[in-house]
Order: sequence, then structure tokens, then C-alpha cells
Amino acid sequence: MRESIDIRILSSLGSVDADAWDQLVGEDDPFVEHAFLSLLEQSGSVGRGSGWEPTHVTAWQNGRLVGALPFYLKTHSYGEYIFDWGWADAAVRLGVGYYPKLVSMVPLTPVTGRRFLFAPGADPGMVIGRLIDGCLDVAESTQASSVHLLFLSPEEQEWVARDGRLMKRLSFQFRWQNAGYDTFEDFVGDFRSSMRKKLRKERRIAAAADLRIEALRGDELSVADWQELERLYRSTCGRKGSYPYLTPEFFERAPSVLGDSPLVFAARDEGRIVAASVNFAKGGHLYGRYWGATQRHDMLHFELCYYRLIEHAIDHRMRRFEAGAQGTHKLRRGLMPVPIHSAHWIRNPVLAQAVADFLPREAFSVEQQIQELRHHGPFRRGGDGEVARTRARG
Repeated sequence: MRESIDIRILSSLGSVDADAWDQLVGEDDPFVEHAFLSLLEQSGSVGRGSGWEPTHVTAWQNGRLVGALPFYLKTHSYGEYIFDWGWADAAVRLGVGYYPKLVSMVPLTPVTGRRFLFAPGADPGMVIGRLIDGCLDVAESTQASSVHLLFLSPEEQEWVARDGRLMKRLSFQFRWQNAGYDTFEDFVGDFRSSMRKKLRKERRIAAAADLRIEALRGDELSVADWQELERLYRSTCGRKGSYPYLTPEFFERAPSVLGDSPLVFAARDEGRIVAASVNFAKGGHLYGRYWGATQRHDMLHFELCYYRLIEHAIDHRMRRFEAGAQGTHKLRRGLMPVPIHSAHWIRNPVLAQAVADFLPREAFSVEQQIQELRHHGPFRRGGDGEVARTRARG
């Protein structure tokens, strides 16, 4: 029964035991582990003044943590990557406030994963129902305009749809899926001839930079390496005109907190890191997150952010690689469009109805975009127009 599960709202992950929290986390998601989420809080990357106030919803049964939802009270829409600026504009035109709002995702991290965390053996439907109760209770107590559950797994989207209290939304990102490849050349072999030539040319150009490229897990990175990674991160933010959400303290604390989940592909020139991609790996999944360079070398970005990661995923029999939000340039490098699911509740009935009317039309458009983009992917095509594969999917 739902009444047997108590809901508690936590303003900090420091108030819950790390082992108890991590027992709820799946095998493939490093970002909802206690270490990563609490590092964001402890470093000041989220929390007071950031626009991301931790308001985590937790479920307890007989004094034991059985479910959780990372949850944040937000005063802006930055760092989410599933955009609702149009909804905020519509709220202004209606004369109602849109902020604060409530968001469940890993802050600043546009990756699909479990949002609803629950203990092994728990009834997912019951726990999720109570966690949604908790979300709506927080919405009432904070007078938030809306609730947004972002980057849900397909299974979670089905559970939320059955609950019926939130509206479903569809968007897309680019993702590499392992089709049972034994080597990187097997992967390239599935490309059309012209696309194979382009990819191999890009790798040759990157290799001509004569930099030493190495893969380093988090526990192999020195304090000096993390300092270089921070410098690269801030350089990229400055060049793109984006706000550097991660504080210096994030990089200072990372060596002692994150263990081996980071995976860095670094290019060194005379021993110093001059370009790097910062990624995270767990189980069968690999996630690309940050990139920076202090020297310009043609095609090095594609080498460190895509090709080395795909190669790593194949060598380690990983199932998928996510490279973050946006970027149709990923398509020609073998990352294909996949649906991204989210779910939403809006307080104002007029705005809620407008959004409800809009979402099916948007979903139809997204599905059309996905099909069109797949058609223009780099892979060889079978006679039926579908992407041909030389190996069975893994």
C-alpha cells in the first residue's frame, strides 16, 4: 500500500548514507551515484546562488531508504537541454510566473538514465507513485509553476504514463549503439564507402598532429592533471560564451571523490595536456561530457570526443556511448538519433492545456526528424532502405 511508504525531502545528499543511496542506483549510471551528485553540492556547482536548489524526494519503508528522485528547485531554465523557453514566454503572456519550477535530472548533464531510484526487490510502480506524490507535494509547498522529469529511461516513461499525472514529451539526441562489433574497423566497415574514406582521413589528420594521446581513468589522474582539465573546461566555456557551472572546487575535490568513473582521453605536447575529453564510464555505458583544448589541431576534437570513445566502448564490450546534447555533426560519425523521454506537470490550467495540445504535434515532428536523420546516416543501406549491419546487435 502507498501509505506504508513515507516521503522525506532532503536539502542535501549529505543527510543520507552514501551506501544506502547507492544501493538504489543501477549498474550503468555513474551520475546518480551519491559521489557525483554530492560533489556537485559540496563544490557549490549546485546549491545556493546557482539556480539549482537540491530538494531531493526520498521514500522510506520501515526506516529503510527504498526510493529516491534527484530533484531541484530552479529559478531559470539553463543547463537542462530539454528546452522550455517557449513555455516560460507563454506564462509571461498569461501573466503568471514560471519560476521557480522543479526539475529532476542530473544537473548540467544531458544524459538518459534512471531518475526514479529504488531498492532491489521494491515494487517499482508503488515506489514511483509515492515519489510522484512527493514531487507534487513539493510543488505545492514551494508554489512551483511546474514539475519536469527529464531524460527518463523508456521504462520509466511507461511507468509515469501509467501513473497518468504528468504529460509525456519527446525529443531526441545522438547515440552510438554497439551492434556486436569486435573492432573499430568492424564498425567502420558498416559505413558507406565515401563515409569510410572521410572518417579514416579525419583520423589520419588527427594523428599527424604528433601528440601523445592516452586514456586515463579517474584514479590515474594527478592533482596537476585535474588542474589542467579545469583550465581546459574554463577555456571552452569562455570561447563558447557559456557559463562555467562547475566551480574550481569541483575539480579540486574530484580526485578524492569520483574514483575511477571518469575516463579522460588526453593529448599531451611535451608532457603537458593540451587537449582532452572528460568522460564517464560505468557498466555497459559510456558518456562524453567535457572538452577543451589550448592548441588547435584539425580533427583532434573528433578523435578525442568520438573515435577514441567508440573504440574504447568496442574494446570493452560496452553497449552504448552517449555524446551529449545537440550536434548533427555526430551523425556522419556513426552516432544515430534516438528518442529522449521526459514528463511534465504544469500548475496553471490554461498553460497546461496549451502545452497538452502542443506536445502531440511536437512528438510527431520529432519522430519525422528522427526518421529523416537516420536516412542520412553514414551506414550502408539494405534493399529495404533500412541500415544494413554485418553483425548481429549486441
